[in-house]
Amino acid sequence: MHYLETDLEKRIHTLAQWMYGAPLESAEPNEGHRAIVELQEMGKLQFLISQNVDNLHLKSGIRKELLAELHGNIAKLRCKRCGMTVNRSAGRDVCRCGRALVRSVVDFGQSLPERDLALSFTHSRKSDLFVVAGSSLVVTPAANMPAEALRAGAKLVIINRGETPFDPHTHLRFHEKTGDVLPRAVKRLKRLMGLFE
Repeated sequence: MHYLETDLEKRIHTLAQWMYGAPLESAEPNEGHRAIVELQEMGKLQFLISQNVDNLHLKSGIRKELLAELHGNIAKLRCKRCGMTVNRSAGRDVCRCGRALVRSVVDFGQSLPERDLALSFTHSRKSDLFVVAGSSLVVTPAANMPAEALRAGAKLVIINRGETPFDPHTHLRFHEKTGDVLPRAVKRLKRLMGLFE
């Protein structure tokens, strides 16, 4: 199962925090994040593709090797030469390879992290079930990944309150919030697997 997630509610929350003056780093994972972590723990999450920069997937417990952060991460610095990322809190400004570390968040016009982008396309093509959670699917290249999954024969599920260009191609469509759908789906999956709470 693969996920592509951006979340309007998180972005609105971030905007409100910025207007209030609270740092984005103080944001906490929500029910949707926790449901994705449960899928990981059950062995049902193969890879997570995120356009969010808020660090909430890592903060919630998603394993780094299962996550592509296409637009970077506010809590990380990245080496332009080798692509290695380090926590900003480590206080480092130079990578082990000798090159300066820069913020990992991708600005408009900058290239996306090569490793994350390549892994996202690879996993999209390998998926049997591709779940889009909280994305309008209009920002490329992430918006192209559901097409890659569909071409490979995956079932496409979209959980998003607004319309997307892929709505006519979905196998299952939810117009509700991610936090209203994923936790309930995970709970039912546990019952199907004989894993009772």
